Amino acid sequence: MAYGNFPPQMLPPGSPADRVPAAPPGTIFVLGPEGGYAVPPRRYTLLFGRDREDVHVPVGIDDPTVSRRHGVFTCTATDGDWWLVNTGNLPIELPDGVLILNGHKRLIESGYTPLVINSSKRRSHLVEVRVVDEDDRNPRSTSGAETVDPETVYELSPQERLVLTALARRYLEGHDAFPLPLAWEDTARLANSSPYVTKSWTHKSVANTVEDVRDRLHRRGVRGLLRDEVGEPVGSTLSVNLIRELLKTATLSAQDLELLADKDYKD
Repeated sequence: MAYGNFPPQMLPPGSPADRVPAAPPGTIFVLGPEGGYAVPPRRYTLLFGRDREDVHVPVGIDDPTVSRRHGVFTCTATDGDWWLVNTGNLPIELPDGVLILNGHKRLIESGYTPLVINSSKRRSHLVEVRVVDEDDRNPRSTSGAETVDPETVYELSPQERLVLTALARRYLEGHDAFPLPLAWEDTARLANSSPYVTKSWTHKSVANTVEDVRDRLHRRGVRGLLRDEVGEPVGSTLSVNLIRELLKTATLSAQDLELLADKDYKD
């Protein structure tokens, strides 16, 4: 390959992320189990997902919980930055635990970034990404069918969904890399402002509802939802673990924010 101004290139299966070819700064390498793709910094849209015939990088081809087009990398060529948008049903998890939900957009930093799609079938699908840095032109690793819903989506009543959407608002909005749940009082106020509310919520009734959902998921084998499982101090750990489980299984999604009418709510 001529790397002065090379066109997008396919990479063979088994290409290790720590030994991708030398390339100009801003070049993106995206690797899956069947091979990958390399694109220099230019206007381009690179797709990955389950549909081998319709994406550049196939991933999870035998797992129907992975979307046919699960994610898109785009470069506008004005600044050479590469952005990832989740177009799939399941979240895409970053190495630090940040979850990119459906419709959320994230800048891909220079260097190596492993992306993981955790299937409800208890499988994980890895997409390795490398963006060549100005000072690192020989990168090395630093570490058909319709899409179906995950099998472990949990059933929530309409009012449970409303309360949990309010509790998880910061996660669902996607503005913060490390969000925290709202306080009980703020969750109650936000739920009470919804046009879909059918009862008056208090901090106590909100806490009891969340506890009921945690207990129900615990009985289904989800760990980290009870006080004696996480140790002291507990703080917001139980709510954080609950929210992450609901997001990972796509039980809650960004679309649930439509339940919250107060768009200008300040917590």
